[in-house]
Amino acid sequence: MSDILHILNGDATLTPFMQTGLDGDVLVWREVLSEGPLMPRLNADFWNSRAEWVSHAFNSTPAGYQEKVVQPLSKLNDAYTEINLWFEFDLHCQVNLLGVMQLLQQQADLSAPNIFLICPASVPGVADFKGMGELNAGQLEDLYDARLHLTEYDFTIANEAWQLYVDGHAERLQHWLDSNPFWGSLHLLKPALQAHLKRLSTNEQGLNYIEQKLLFYYNEGITERENLHQSFWNQHAIYGMGNSELDLYLNSLITKMPHLILSKGDSFTPTLSKGEGV
Repeated sequence: MSDILHILNGDATLTPFMQTGLDGDVLVWREVLSEGPLMPRLNADFWNSRAEWVSHAFNSTPAGYQEKVVQPLSKLNDAYTEINLWFEFDLHCQVNLLGVMQLLQQQADLSAPNIFLICPASVPGVADFKGMGELNAGQLEDLYDARLHLTEYDFTIANEAWQLYVDGHAERLQHWLDSNPFWGSLHLLKPALQAHLKRLSTNEQGLNYIEQKLLFYYNEGITERENLHQSFWNQHAIYGMGNSELDLYLNSLITKMPHLILSKGDSFTPTLSKGEGV
């Protein structure tokens, strides 16, 4: 066992990461905490609830969830002296980051390991950066060299944000975002949570922000499922959604507005974003 642990958000980053010269063990975080039910503490009830929801939402099984998501977390019980968190700017990654930090607070003595964050919003030489999975080994090593050392204040901010996110109360979250003057190393958290706030309200048709955007693209003549995915992704990368997550909203939209007819997709099998593989 190494003294260093790298926590990667999804398998998409794993392939280029394994080509780097960076030392350490690897834990792939394969959850999608930006969707589905959550609880304040990441305990047994939390993981059982997530296993049930993920299995239903993404056509998997609780046993598969335990194997791919829960069992790898046992590495957090090991005595690492350095933990590196590799997460991105979008809502998908930022909520997963909050979950990881919450779990670390619950399971680890934060005074023992040095915990670092690698969280780029952009990468030199990469136009329209969307994720670390599109980078090469050298670029990942450069990001590692510019990592940020997380402090107790960062974990305090993360805990407050997690509790507010789980609570789901838009006004309280908005007040917290407006009144917080300093974000420490979590400088990409605010825009991600501002994007989340848009999902918490609905229009007169009962559609949330994401459903409204999908309906807009449909009314513009984009009626194929894959093209709807791509149109949303091109304009709203802040959500970090892949096909599987967008299909949750697209299927909800079709249920609410059954007159919508997609050109194809009735037999569509969703795939998870960022290579989570739940």
